[in-house]
Amino acid sequence: MAAKKSEDKEILEGKVWALLSYLSILCIIPLVLKKDNLFVLWHGKQGLVIFMGQVVVFVMHIVLGPWILNLGFFILGSISLWGLIEVLRGNYVKLPIICGIADKITL
Repeated sequence: MAAKKSEDKEILEGKVWALLSYLSILCIIPLVLKKDNLFVLWHGKQGLVIFMGQVVVFVMHIVLGPWILNLGFFILGSISLWGLIEVLRGNYVKLPIICGIADKITL
């Protein structure tokens, strides 16, 4: 039962920082300041992948046109919203595709 208590404490202390993870470039702040908190690190790495995706979509829209920007930002924004909701619930969520890339990131 002690492991559950320490995990709950870690989630409560990290919620505000983990919320920043899904707000575009602000994902860097929790990764730098609170990377010792596993809950923040989990969501921070996923937020970093989403931010990198936003950069890729922005660059692609220069070549492919504005429709890719709208579509890409809609998809990535929806995934970010899902992440925000799960942070508020205190859950470790594996976002599709995003989590597979985030797991490979080492800080």
